[in-house]
Amino acid sequence: MAVEIRVPQLAESISEATVGKWSVKAGDAVARDQLLVELETDKVTVEVNAPEAGTLAEVLAAEGATVQVGDLLGTLTAGAGAAKPAATKPAAAPAAAPAPAPAAKPAAAAAPAAGQALPAAAKMAAEKNVNLTGVAGSGKDGRVTKGDVADLLASGGGAAPAARPSVPAGPRSNADREERQRMSKLRQVIARRLKEAQNTAALLTTFNEVDMTALMAARKQYVDQFEKKHGVRLGFMSFFVKACVQALREFPAVNAEIEGDEIVFKNYFNIGCAVSTPTGLVVPVIRDADHLSFAGIEKTISDLGKRARDGKLGIDELQGGSFSITNGGVFGSLMSTPIINPPQSAILGMHKIQDRPMAINGQVVIRPMMYIALTYDHRIVDGREAVSFLVRVKECLEDPQRLLFEM
Repeated sequence: MAVEIRVPQLAESISEATVGKWSVKAGDAVARDQLLVELETDKVTVEVNAPEAGTLAEVLAAEGATVQVGDLLGTLTAGAGAAKPAATKPAAAPAAAPAPAPAAKPAAAAAPAAGQALPAAAKMAAEKNVNLTGVAGSGKDGRVTKGDVADLLASGGGAAPAARPSVPAGPRSNADREERQRMSKLRQVIARRLKEAQNTAALLTTFNEVDMTALMAARKQYVDQFEKKHGVRLGFMSFFVKACVQALREFPAVNAEIEGDEIVFKNYFNIGCAVSTPTGLVVPVIRDADHLSFAGIEKTISDLGKRARDGKLGIDELQGGSFSITNGGVFGSLMSTPIINPPQSAILGMHKIQDRPMAINGQVVIRPMMYIALTYDHRIVDGREAVSFLVRVKECLEDPQRLLFEM
């Protein structure tokens, strides 16, 4: 019995994926729930497993192909003793497609209509009041993607965005010493979302500095006992998460987002913590961080970080954040201006701790200092609120006892 292997439902905001690595080839015997192929979405890698035991009869979507939810990836001949099919298609070969009626596609082919836009693109176009008529899509079968809509907005909403050439427009003098690599789906989305944030939000960054003396002393005093009792290291991130939650309570606009002509204030604190992975930056979310202890936050961060680097995060673990924290200090960054994670209205940037001479009570002393940065959407957050938020974070970190009493 032939069993179809299709692209599963991914998530509400994800409609397409890129076929990654096939773990088996046509003709191989597979067990039930065995990994067949990985799909790269704009957020995480999704594993597609065998629905039945049997033999992989054919592969219809080659590695690197763009597929939509419900598309056919391949077929499986069910049954443990299923025989190898007489003719199979190798995984590396592109999927066979029926020959089009004309010999070649005319250069002036009609652009797809707005109805041929992907669901996410259609939604974005409706929200931004963009007319997609005549827009040449860059997606599969010429369908309009969110990236095309973003390009149209960036160009001022006039003509359709320029085509994205896959080859250089002209000769390159050092082409023989260059190497080209197709951007992964994750990297494409990271690029698009960062540019979208710059194009749609009124971004501004305010800075402050934190004297880490008291926090480092408290951590040093209890780090061994903490790990012995809770089974996880006490890091700095839990203090920053707690400090941000306290500040967000006092300045709710920093925890809000714009939807249409309304501001959505969130009565929960889902804190995204940026994690660098081999494939790009992801921001897993610590849900209801205000209900977690220091140990609970550290355990959650450790688990999310490990699974992010292993590519094992679920899509739901990357959605629903209300505020984000990124730590460039682990790479040696002394100061930066982070970009918000849309549709959130703000992000906190941590940086390297560095000994610096400071004037304390009329004397110059050496203190471990950290610059912190808050990038915020000025459409929602006023300067007074942003500066006051960052001052409250600073106060909580310089006097960690404030976190115990929520002051």
